[in-house]
Amino acid sequence: MTAHVTRADEDADDLDVEEALALVNEPRDRPGGDHTPGGTGRPPHDHATDWAEARAIAERAPRHGPAGRTGHLPTEAVPLDSALGLTLAVPLTALTDLPPFDTSAMDGWAVSGPGPWDVREEGVLAGHAEQAPLADGEAVRIATGARVPPDTTAVLRSEHGRRDDKGRLHVTAADRAAHTVSHGQDIRPRGQECRRRDQLLPAGTLVTPPVLGMAAAAGYDTLMAVPRPRAAVFILGDELLGGGLPHDGLIRDALGPLLPPWLRALGAEITDVRRIGDDGEALHEAITGCDADVVVTTGGTAAGPVDHVHPTLRRIGAELLVDGVKVRPGHPMLLARTKESQYLVGLPGNPLAAVSGLLTLAEPLLRTLAARPAPEPYTLPLRDRVQGHPHDTRLIPVALRGNRALPLLYNGPAMLRGIAAADALAVVRPGGSGPGEEAELIDLPWASGGIGVCFT
Repeated sequence: MTAHVTRADEDADDLDVEEALALVNEPRDRPGGDHTPGGTGRPPHDHATDWAEARAIAERAPRHGPAGRTGHLPTEAVPLDSALGLTLAVPLTALTDLPPFDTSAMDGWAVSGPGPWDVREEGVLAGHAEQAPLADGEAVRIATGARVPPDTTAVLRSEHGRRDDKGRLHVTAADRAAHTVSHGQDIRPRGQECRRRDQLLPAGTLVTPPVLGMAAAAGYDTLMAVPRPRAAVFILGDELLGGGLPHDGLIRDALGPLLPPWLRALGAEITDVRRIGDDGEALHEAITGCDADVVVTTGGTAAGPVDHVHPTLRRIGAELLVDGVKVRPGHPMLLARTKESQYLVGLPGNPLAAVSGLLTLAEPLLRTLAARPAPEPYTLPLRDRVQGHPHDTRLIPVALRGNRALPLLYNGPAMLRGIAAADALAVVRPGGSGPGEEAELIDLPWASGGIGVCFT
């Protein structure tokens, strides 16, 4: 992609760093005062929002809507098998004691009093009804997790006992006095882990596989949780192919395969994915007919003849919250409130620029709607120098190598080769960073959680 493209959507977003530097360093008193590639006569991007402020606007946007102070979607009862990745809307309190009765912690014998013990013929298995009480000097074979009979003194592990030729049970452990056991040994007493009505987890906890197991053990079939925000993805452009090799000026659609799973990794439920040509009426119909919580579009966010996002937003009376961000790549991204409880994230059409918009605007917006906690910010030193933009933040794909971040090549706005090999994006301040300088990192969800964890 060259600097002087026919689509204004790129509006200097796709300039290489060297080109952007040259542009800024041009004399500003030349005749005509033209300081932009398109010859608009105004400084480039003078209306754009600072990158950190744009993220903050996206995060707090739902708090000014019908959801009120929390900003998250209305809570609902969700079956356990559908709750993975959601956020608890209320504290998780125990519906029963855990364990609900005294149970054996080991395979062995339940014994009463000192030994040796006479052994009952029929053993005790997990899941069976309560047994008759043990008499003093009596034992019964028992399985792990089985309910211990009343008047049980202890459980003697299988490896610590033996039966003599008369069938009587003896203690064989070298560290035990003959015929003795410690009261309560290897018994999990009722309520050892929790008592009924104890709070197990607070509201706001992310539902992970262990949380699902904890909830099931505590007696739950459903959880009160914040549902996944519903997201629709509209891929704009006449030049996109759904399959095969590029030809005759047509290129493959990379964002159709990329965006839906990435949005799922950010906690969204994808309700619609479709390609729409450079057609303002078709875009208007798609947006006004969509009932998703978040609409994500790609391309068409500038002011060229086939850039229909802004005209469509004006036509439907949308509230523009962010119109351009001081970040490279991805400058011409936007965020709008299209309905009382619906938002539109307009991403640039170039792949890495779209990823930049996804993490700048869509991630904090979806996080608030889903009531997910914000990730803890962290920094690492960059291994190599990174060329900066004079005025804007840069987001650079990096690979994590020990305690350093390695900047990756192929990080142009239209490229995916760098991000495909990356663990994170480094936030490079205006002016750039030297070797060893600390940079804030934005983790990519699969780099730490794994494919099976993040794409729920």
